[in-house]
Amino acid sequence: MARSRSLRPPPAAALLVIHLVALTVLLLAGAGGCHGALLKAHFYRRSCPAAEAVVRDIVLARVAADPAALPAKLLRLFFHDCFVRGCDASVLIDSTSGSTAEKDAAPNGSLGGFDVIDTAKAVLEAVCPGTVSCADIVALAARDAVSFQFGRDLWDVQLGRRDGVVSLASEALANIPSPSANFTTLEANFASKGLDVKDLVILSGAHTIGVGHCNVFAARLSNFAAGADPTLNAAYAAQLRAQCGPSASSNNATAVPMDPGSAARFDAHYYVNLKLGRGLFASDAALLTDRRAAGMIHRLTRQGYFLEEFKNAVRKMGRVGVLTGGQGDIRRNCRALNN
Repeated sequence: MARSRSLRPPPAAALLVIHLVALTVLLLAGAGGCHGALLKAHFYRRSCPAAEAVVRDIVLARVAADPAALPAKLLRLFFHDCFVRGCDASVLIDSTSGSTAEKDAAPNGSLGGFDVIDTAKAVLEAVCPGTVSCADIVALAARDAVSFQFGRDLWDVQLGRRDGVVSLASEALANIPSPSANFTTLEANFASKGLDVKDLVILSGAHTIGVGHCNVFAARLSNFAAGADPTLNAAYAAQLRAQCGPSASSNNATAVPMDPGSAARFDAHYYVNLKLGRGLFASDAALLTDRRAAGMIHRLTRQGYFLEEFKNAVRKMGRVGVLTGGQGDIRRNCRALNN
């Protein structure tokens, strides 16, 4: 009969290793929470099984009535939310007499789609009170709106975000990338959110849908020695001048497509235009000034490759600075803090 082994305590060296491994696991778990480690697919499976279907049905019905404009608005709303305090729906909060909120900062003045989020939230509050966060609704709405033209989901959305309780216009000004930014500034801005150069180039592809207002890019049409920005295609510059008129710098009423020739389609055509000098904003043209970024653009002109890479980049963005677990709140009204 074999003798049983005695359970001797591990030596000090082994205890040290066990302690270090445990500490590493705890640190990684804590760090991961800031980057969406606690988000998961079908988060509301038990607490509100209808959540994703409610958002999808409302968004698709609204996009069907406005297929050219609404997908761009809801995608931009998601982007602008995530770049200020992370993806916490702080962009939805209304200003009060004592505080100017993000949505009233200059970079957010042309945002839209708030009413779609309001409708989805109202239905979900009736079905599952105090359960589904505004932040998750924004993430789902962006995906569903962009996916409408394909008849299938372009990416999966992990859920479990909670809502922020702070919204400051000053933070929107400081954090949202400027359409006039150079590459160095853009790279630093994205890096501060844990996003790299590849993410910058791919997420810029969201400019394949939507419009830009003349006053935002007017400087590219006249503030250079030769008139227009020399990196801007001459024929395109002339077209923009004709559309915006002589007072482009003050023309915030006229909007032009960001991806001329394919303005309503979510596709790789943005990168085709970029190579031809037809990027609308200085921030678009800036991608060609960096060797790493420019090297990615040719591959991204392929539709399948762009959609696959966009899926990865937008999911990564959707994990930026998320609040999970006991952090933040579940706002009952997306426009206001809970009492």
